[in-house]
Amino acid sequence: MTESPLTTPDWLVIGLYFLAVFGVAGWVMWRKKVGQSSADYFLAGRNVGWFVIGASLFASNIGSEHLVGLAGTGADSGLAVSHFEVQASIILLILGWFFTPFYLRSGVFTMPEFLERRYSPAARWFLAVVAIAGYVLTKIAVTVFAGAVVFDAVMDIPFWHGALIVVLATGVYTVFGGLRVVLYTDMLQMFVLLGGAVAVTLIGLSKLGGWSEMTHVAGPEMMNIWKPMTHPDFPWTGILLGVPIIGLWYWCTDQFIVQRVLSARNIDQAQAGTIFAGYLKQLPLFLFVLPGVVAFCLQQRGMLELEQADQALPSMVAVLLPAGVRGLVVAGLLAALMSSLSSVFNSCSTLVTWDIYRKLHPQASERRLVWVGRISTCVLVGLGLAWIPLMHYISDQLYLYLQHVQAYLAPPITAVFLFGLLWRRTTARAALVVLVTGFLMGISLLVGEIYVHSHLDSLSANHWLVRAAEINFLHYSALLFLACSVIVIVMSLLTQAPRDDQLAGTTLGDTTSVDAEAAVRVNSSTSVQAINVLLSVGLVALAMFICYCFR
Repeated sequence: MTESPLTTPDWLVIGLYFLAVFGVAGWVMWRKKVGQSSADYFLAGRNVGWFVIGASLFASNIGSEHLVGLAGTGADSGLAVSHFEVQASIILLILGWFFTPFYLRSGVFTMPEFLERRYSPAARWFLAVVAIAGYVLTKIAVTVFAGAVVFDAVMDIPFWHGALIVVLATGVYTVFGGLRVVLYTDMLQMFVLLGGAVAVTLIGLSKLGGWSEMTHVAGPEMMNIWKPMTHPDFPWTGILLGVPIIGLWYWCTDQFIVQRVLSARNIDQAQAGTIFAGYLKQLPLFLFVLPGVVAFCLQQRGMLELEQADQALPSMVAVLLPAGVRGLVVAGLLAALMSSLSSVFNSCSTLVTWDIYRKLHPQASERRLVWVGRISTCVLVGLGLAWIPLMHYISDQLYLYLQHVQAYLAPPITAVFLFGLLWRRTTARAALVVLVTGFLMGISLLVGEIYVHSHLDSLSANHWLVRAAEINFLHYSALLFLACSVIVIVMSLLTQAPRDDQLAGTTLGDTTSVDAEAAVRVNSSTSVQAINVLLSVGLVALAMFICYCFR
């Protein structure tokens, strides 16, 4: 087999995709009068239904770094990386049933704003700055990088040209449309990316000879999602202890995700949206990781050539797929890219506007807040582009790079949110100490890892920096969370307990709402709640069944 360039039918499909995306964006902006107020621009008027919420949660999460990175890691390590996706479905239930009532009751726009209600303005400032930095290091840079890889490998467009196309095409409708446009384009892109993923999975399996041939060539090592404790990337101890910490931070406390839930019409719609997204999160194992295993098997059979693991999906698209279908899969890759990028643009601008600019300029008009959000998006994109050249020092696999950085940033934030919601005695000073200390510990290892990988030739194997960098990132995440938990408990007991009026609606047992509108949004329907409970039980059973089948 030799590589085939994109043909006229492929370009036609890609063109139709862009027309559909910009058509939906234009329709939403015209019909909904987007950008009239900050609530409309940043939270879509707080009137979004469950289907759009669930589709946006999934499409925003599944970016091109997932399609490219999951397949790449699947080609290198097999199905073990699927734990991140399967566990996410359970953590989405925790978001819907546990975290969401606190967030809706408090009436907040952002997660740093919630920390200010629970703790102090200092906690809000710190989380806002760290979150924005994290978006630049992970979501913006990784998404643009993965999109440029797709342009280079599949569409034969030079890397940096592809990166600029990605940024400009997505930025146009995100800057002017706000969250409402992002949500509706995400819903469209969900169908496109799933269609593309189904096509490449089925065609890849067909070329290989079917499921049984894949399992025979891959062997039990690649098909088993449970790895020994000594596995360098996915030890079972790290999967059980480290992944939930990263997952709780990402799905339950990160503005990028939670902003979709904050836009819900009410608690029932928010919970139903998280459940819907949980079911969708069962699909990546079969549609995103499995193609990587198929690519590995095709390489073993001499039917595909991979210079590195992250080329698995682009190579399959370029080599295996017929005209037209190739265009559909490329459109799916672009959908994943643009949905994630538009979401992070909007979330970043929300943090900059609401938690930094508005704090400094409390009298700013609604119109000014919206424009600050638009301008801040452009600045953050430039920072993301500047970080891309440094990414290869951390991991040569895109998805592992993403998880490494998140593992170092997540533990202190997870600890502060969990203890704040579960333990009334948690104090503002304890929270701030944990946020600062945990961040410094995590970023120190990140910097050390970059240094070690860039100076391997000059460091001995027994050097303490080398040994520290060899700690599995999931184990380190669990240890850092344990350290942060100890600090929270000790510092809280050594400092004065918060007053009851400081905890209104932000901790377990307190059901006070910030205002009448927030109180209405947390009122639930008994019949809808019963359906949501049944669907939640079914989702847990499905996740356990998948883990059992691929043991």
